[in-house]
Amino acid sequence: MSIVKINALTVPDEMREQLEQRFASRAGMVENSDGFEWFELLRPVDGTDRYLVYTRWRSEEDFQKWMEGSMRPGGGHSGGGQPVASDSSAWSFEVIQQAGPKNA
Repeated sequence: MSIVKINALTVPDEMREQLEQRFASRAGMVENSDGFEWFELLRPVDGTDRYLVYTRWRSEEDFQKWMEGSMRPGGGHSGGGQPVASDSSAWSFEVIQQAGPKNA
């Protein structure tokens, strides 16, 4: 099954808009990568300062290939400019169960 990569970014209030703009300007950069399945940028709404960057991949190998390619000059992974997050944590998960809406 698929794998999920989540990057938890601690973003001060004054940097939130800049973070969201950077991701918006990168729209389309990962979607054509082999093995890419899904992306979501999750904005905190419950008083926390942690954004979650969620990506889903067919395999660990596909994710690693994308990472290697995106780190090359012009690959676009960094987003440019000074960091807007004060801290980050990377989490990895293997999808072992999934469900979607049932068709009526």
